[in-house]
Amino acid sequence: MKVLITGGTGFIGSQLALRCIKRGDDVRVLGKENTEAESQNTKQIRESGAELVFASVTDKYAIAKVVQGIDIVFHLAAAQHEMNVPDQRYWDVNVDGTRNMLEASRDAGVKRFVHGSTIGVYGEALSGDIDGKSSLEPNNIYGVTKLEGEKLVRSFQGQLPVSIIRISETYGPGDRRLLKLFRAIKKKVFFIIGNGKNVHHLIYIDDLIDGLFLASKEESAIGQTFVLAGKDTATTNEMAEVIAKELGSRVPKIHAPLSLFLIAATVMELSLRPLGIQPPLHRRRIDFFRKSFSFSTEAATQGLKFEPKIDFKSGVEKTMKWYQAQGLL
Repeated sequence: MKVLITGGTGFIGSQLALRCIKRGDDVRVLGKENTEAESQNTKQIRESGAELVFASVTDKYAIAKVVQGIDIVFHLAAAQHEMNVPDQRYWDVNVDGTRNMLEASRDAGVKRFVHGSTIGVYGEALSGDIDGKSSLEPNNIYGVTKLEGEKLVRSFQGQLPVSIIRISETYGPGDRRLLKLFRAIKKKVFFIIGNGKNVHHLIYIDDLIDGLFLASKEESAIGQTFVLAGKDTATTNEMAEVIAKELGSRVPKIHAPLSLFLIAATVMELSLRPLGIQPPLHRRRIDFFRKSFSFSTEAATQGLKFEPKIDFKSGVEKTMKWYQAQGLL
């Protein structure tokens, strides 16, 4: 198949591109090279033989060209972690950029359009057990604009075979966000904010890609929305302990007050963001220690025949070995 991956120089996009190449697809990657991680991913993508295009989903002219001849679009491009940009940037990329991709894909006769969304659309409702009936209450600009992007995707039903995948916290080889946690635990400087009992439902990168592949080929996925989450859940305490054990380290028994850090994050975000400065601490980062949730896998199991294979302990071991092989840990 001829596959286009937007956001293809990011963690998920680059790993998806490599898997597509491995299974024999003809791959075109749309991305950028603004960070060291993206530069490393770009190098891997080039070496794999995929076609690489540097452009933004906000550029209608570039998008119209890049979708030509494409069978499957995995739309993963998003404004996500930038906390030093105006809200308009999120609307431009996550909403207008998605509209550009949908229109160009429809006009080019794309056979399947898989839209990468986020569990962030649940926002304040992101607590406890989440299923298809859970309310959507995004509480930050990222979640708000991703939800608007989902609405756009649904509006194209009948014009384009679309599916929406809400992606849970993702980790594994290629990920550099969790690397900070591994490094802090290895150096014995990591500490828990709050009681550490909040629950995470992460997904290992290979399992996520398996789910994306299913969404791109199963007829039952057309017009549907699924959450992809992993094989098991883990509290923040359990996550830290598993990582520490694999590293031969330990987690200090210090637990810092959540309320204090939440106040500090709020102050930094409100004072630094308007100045175009990335806050070292912000509320979405504190959510790691604050929010507690798990997802029902029934819809993905029935609709996609999706069955995650990698438990958290095995995933941590694989991730650690990749960090070590890359000289990152």
